[in-house]
Amino acid sequence: MSRITDRQETETGPFPCAHCGRVVHPAVNGTEHRNHCPLCLWSLHVDQRPGDRSSGCHGEMEPIAVWIRTDGEWAIVHRCRRCGLLRANRIAGDDDEVRLFGLAARPLMDMPFPSQRLIERLMEG
Repeated sequence: MSRITDRQETETGPFPCAHCGRVVHPAVNGTEHRNHCPLCLWSLHVDQRPGDRSSGCHGEMEPIAVWIRTDGEWAIVHRCRRCGLLRANRIAGDDDEVRLFGLAARPLMDMPFPSQRLIERLMEG
């Protein structure tokens, strides 16, 4: 619990990722309220609105997907493991590209229908 308390007290300073332990610097790449770790992409449920640090949940936010906003900006979709809330955070320039690609490709790797049929149809024409 001390990691959460430390984060609340020093909201603009470095903080350890609650998931992987890496030290995260929130003021990198133009943001003063970075919530997620650039290595593992996990976050903590600490905000009601970006940067306000007013959430009482403090559950771990698992990265579950990426999406493209209407302005073309990519965002990571997080789901709180404690309360189930979904939130999106902008992707930062130092976020791990391999993990981002893995999130983007996840639906294609686990299709809800037989992919062989799709491949055959694509090959036909």
